[in-house]
Amino acid sequence: MALDQSFVGRTYPPTAPYEVGREKIREFAEAVGDANPAYTDPDAAKQLGHSDVIAPPTFVFAITFKAAEQVVADPQLGLDYSRVVHGDQKFAYTRPVRAGDRLTVTSTIEAIKSLAGNDILDIRGEVHDEAGEHVVTAWTKLVARGAEEA
Repeated sequence: MALDQSFVGRTYPPTAPYEVGREKIREFAEAVGDANPAYTDPDAAKQLGHSDVIAPPTFVFAITFKAAEQVVADPQLGLDYSRVVHGDQKFAYTRPVRAGDRLTVTSTIEAIKSLAGNDILDIRGEVHDEAGEHVVTAWTKLVARGAEEA
């Protein structure tokens, strides 16, 4: 069954603040194999003009995808998550994520499409710091595979 188009534009409440820690940034950088010293060495980050270590660009996926759970779990939307695959991800930064940031995410359903029996759901996550300043926008595309014919 196709997802309800009336959900396009629906915005969910902001998440609780997520505090970005140096250790989390270091672990993430190691996991993705990025040895940029700005991710692990505060002095190297400061030489580049940052107040502390910064996070690799895809770091925010962890918090924006978790925030998108509000959308995915909305019973009124009717998404069968057991049939979902991650279709795409993109980011537009105002500034890098830094250790010490306390970030909130507000998720909005940007588009719902049906294509070849599959539902495609585009979710935009707006990430702001504690002062309310925009940090990054993340777009997540989820594809809910259509049910197989018996």
